[in-house]
Amino acid sequence: MSPATVQLQRAAVLHGPRDLRLEERPFWPPQYNYAQVAIQSTGLCGSDLHYYLEGRNGDFALQAPLVLGHESAGVITAVGPGVKNLAIGQRVAIEAGVMCRKCNYCQAGRYNLCKDMHFASSAKTFPHLDGTLQDRMNHPAYAIHPLPDNCSFDQAALAEPLSVLIHAARRAKLALGQRVLVFGTGSIGILACALANVYGASRVVAIDINETRLDFAKSHGFASQTYCLPKVDKARTPEEQLRRAKDNVSAILSKFNEPEGFDVVFECTGAEPCIQMSIHAAVTGGKVMLIGMGSRNVMLPLSAAALREVDIQGSFRYANTYPEALKLLGSGKLRNVEKLITHRVPLADTTQAFELLARGKDENGNMVMKIIIGPSS
Repeated sequence: MSPATVQLQRAAVLHGPRDLRLEERPFWPPQYNYAQVAIQSTGLCGSDLHYYLEGRNGDFALQAPLVLGHESAGVITAVGPGVKNLAIGQRVAIEAGVMCRKCNYCQAGRYNLCKDMHFASSAKTFPHLDGTLQDRMNHPAYAIHPLPDNCSFDQAALAEPLSVLIHAARRAKLALGQRVLVFGTGSIGILACALANVYGASRVVAIDINETRLDFAKSHGFASQTYCLPKVDKARTPEEQLRRAKDNVSAILSKFNEPEGFDVVFECTGAEPCIQMSIHAAVTGGKVMLIGMGSRNVMLPLSAAALREVDIQGSFRYANTYPEALKLLGSGKLRNVEKLITHRVPLADTTQAFELLARGKDENGNMVMKIIIGPSS
């Protein structure tokens, strides 16, 4: 293709902390077994915000300019040779991970653990794989999923975070009639509550330090009861912190009238005190699912877990969850899930969207939960 015929598109490109630039870039026809998607909706998440504010997410630092975004849906605009399951004009969701499909983990259906995983918008691998904050992107056809008729682009953008919870719920073997406690009422915590309700939990309660988010969870029916943790000074010693965790849980279980604890605890904050509390909050023989990514090294009351056979399980991303996530999002069973989307912003204003997400409130004082970035025009 000659330079005169190169087609350009816009992309929001991160060059460093708070250095996001709207750039024009060429886009090319999709290669073999790839399809091209015109992005209609991308949800911003916590990892995107870490990259924007700090130029890194934990150990993964930018080594080159990177397009963020991985919670996305759009329309197929071209298909490459070999693609038979997708057609131009089809509405789809993008699963952001590109796995090798050959290793033992991929062959066993646990491709989220693939050592050669390239994840769009993550700086873990180099060269980085650009994410979805661009007009169009080419992506492997096997990681593109058709949308149900009743699922909107904005709803489909929630399939990625919902997949995180579906994967965690499968690992926890979440079952009908179980009692569920959720630490954290950000978008992941709210989706944990919503999914637990759909799976038939007999009770779903939530804990946070943010009263506004707790009110949101309760008023929209995601949690039947909530508890706001008191803000206190940092513990002076590890022993004091562990004692506080146990004392806080005693107050929480008393408030919820569940003296024995909860069957499944979804820990969605990643904060060390909440992880400690989760172990005490689980019933004997119960499960704690570690979903939140926060503190890297955590001191745990392991004897409290071991002596009561509380299972502590990690949960990383997801595998084989998108069909179920999209089916649920299109079914209407996740009642009020669309309320998670509090703001919509065009691609051209992505910098302002990240600043809004960092503040947590808009100019009118309204809570920011999930921001959707739409097309540039």
